[in-house]
Amino acid sequence: MADSLSQRLDRALARAGTTAVLPLLILAIPWTQELIDQLFFGGTWNLPMVRGGSFLGVLTAPFSHSGFAHLLSNTLWFLPLSWLVLTKSHRDYLAVWIGVYLTAIPVWLFWPIGSHGLSGVVYGLLGYLLLIGVLERRPVSILLSLIALVGYGGLVPTLLPFLTPPGVSWIGHASGFAGGVLAALAVHRE
Repeated sequence: MADSLSQRLDRALARAGTTAVLPLLILAIPWTQELIDQLFFGGTWNLPMVRGGSFLGVLTAPFSHSGFAHLLSNTLWFLPLSWLVLTKSHRDYLAVWIGVYLTAIPVWLFWPIGSHGLSGVVYGLLGYLLLIGVLERRPVSILLSLIALVGYGGLVPTLLPFLTPPGVSWIGHASGFAGGVLAALAVHRE
């Protein structure tokens, strides 16, 4: 039996609510961590991934920042890019997170400098959005890619080490971007 219009509308509204709230719930983790860090540890409680460190650092690195300015900057990019990917689907959003974590492992294993912050996820979301429209060639996917390109394409040059400001982990950005590309390829093949 076909769903009624009100049932479809109810599902769409529930999904829209989840879409709006999910990135905010995720952001509660790094904001809580940074607040605890600043209040009780004087800014020294960081949870980065470092070569030779615990694998737990790979999992905690996106939620650890070097201060509120770092976290605020990442938050301002993370929210809209998350909402754009979630507009497509929750499954694709999860695929980006998985892709970012998978591509962070080689950085953890081989890169000599520690890395942390949500920017790897931000670049993962961007990489996914830029590629998915090209792969799928569907109106919604193309529109998402165009919005990402126009609104956030200026971030792409900072994937190169010589265009990245000192103290910023370009390798974290590049690996995150690769994770987003990997996610787009994976969900497109399904």
